Amino acid sequence: MKLHFWSVGKAHEPYVKEGIELFTARIANYYPVEWQIIATLKNAAKLSKAELKKKEGEVIIQKLQKDDFLLLLDERGKLLSSEGLATFIETRANESTKNIILLIGGAFGVSEDVMRRANYKWSLSPLVFPHQLVRLILAEQVYRACSIIRNEKYHHQ
Repeated sequence: MKLHFWSVGKAHEPYVKEGIELFTARIANYYPVEWQIIATLKNAAKLSKAELKKKEGEVIIQKLQKDDFLLLLDERGKLLSSEGLATFIETRANESTKNIILLIGGAFGVSEDVMRRANYKWSLSPLVFPHQLVRLILAEQVYRACSIIRNEKYHHQ
């Protein structure tokens, strides 16, 4: 199984880049992993929120393969504990899921098409975080889940 972190927006800011790279390297000890930053559309400022979400959604849908498992980060998604995320990842691995796409949508969320395509909607927190911090939190939590699966000491129970 391969983990794909997708995020709509600009490249990692320096203040989070080092942490994202650290946790991504650690995740790679468990699963193949990669980041893909989906650039904000060039004419984004001229589009309405609805138009922007629709066009970003078209880009996302085009990149997805038929069998990709799309985990959408969404403020209205289900809350999971770290142990719950570990169970979620382990279940996908046991089901022989080939690719899990962990998607952080654009500034205004994702289109209805992407919402419908999502296999699972997950909320990191009821709090709202900047996208850059969400990337770091996501990478750390996936690493934590991997360490829980292997019963390693990173996660103190």
